[in-house]
Amino acid sequence: MTLPNTFAQVPFGKRQLDLCQVHVMGVLNVTPDSFSDGGQFNERDAALRQAEQMLASGASIIDVGGESTRPGAAPVSLEEEMDRVCPVVEALIDQLDACVSVDTSSPVLMREAISLGVGMINDVRAFRRDGAMAAVASAQDVALCVMHMQGEPDTMQQNPSYRALINDVASFLESRCESLLQAGVDRQRIVLDPGFGFGKTLTHNLLMLGRFNEFLSLGYPLLAGLSRKSMFGALLDKPVEERMIASVVGAGLAAEKGASIVRVHDVEQTMDAVRLVNALRNLEN
Repeated sequence: MTLPNTFAQVPFGKRQLDLCQVHVMGVLNVTPDSFSDGGQFNERDAALRQAEQMLASGASIIDVGGESTRPGAAPVSLEEEMDRVCPVVEALIDQLDACVSVDTSSPVLMREAISLGVGMINDVRAFRRDGAMAAVASAQDVALCVMHMQGEPDTMQQNPSYRALINDVASFLESRCESLLQAGVDRQRIVLDPGFGFGKTLTHNLLMLGRFNEFLSLGYPLLAGLSRKSMFGALLDKPVEERMIASVVGAGLAAEKGASIVRVHDVEQTMDAVRLVNALRNLEN
């Protein structure tokens, strides 16, 4: 799939990422309660070892999260989120020279992460919290991932419904982009995530994956995060630890339909699918 040239060379901290190619974002949850890997990497040294392995396997970006946003998750205090995330981010940048994204909705943590040198702020709440847009607007070399979520993590899976799924999600994302642009954010900094699993049923998730390319009409690069999610549990009746194959296939399908970034736990396996999609894209260019 040939993507718009405007997707090339998106600012990402001290780097520029060519989002006409597919990049793998490795998930690094420094939490005790994330749905897939909670408690595995909430110690700094364990987090660094995991990040080093993901980078060696081909990840372009490490996405660090200090608050679980799984369905039913309770919020954490700002102090706890900062204590979890900041030491790991600092070490990733200083010791591994990694390209780092921080998964947060906290304006205070956004500012601190930007000061530490991250390349992206990835906000599941689409910069709707008070002060969030102000925290990121002036950071001209930092990409912003705007995600759709219906409701909040503790309630989002309680009977989600839409008038017209694709249009509703697209309209929300377009509205949030317009707010960011009005706040002074350059459109080149914006990446969109339709939010698989965030206030969606299995049918909603399948429809979004099947029509994922339609979100390209919004004019921004796309991120897809399907890795190990409950949609695969519902579809295949498999626990989290047995969803790797479906996750890789899902990432490959999203990439084939235009995703520029796939957010995954299983980096090495996903890289095989991504290299195939990139090879096909290169033939078209």
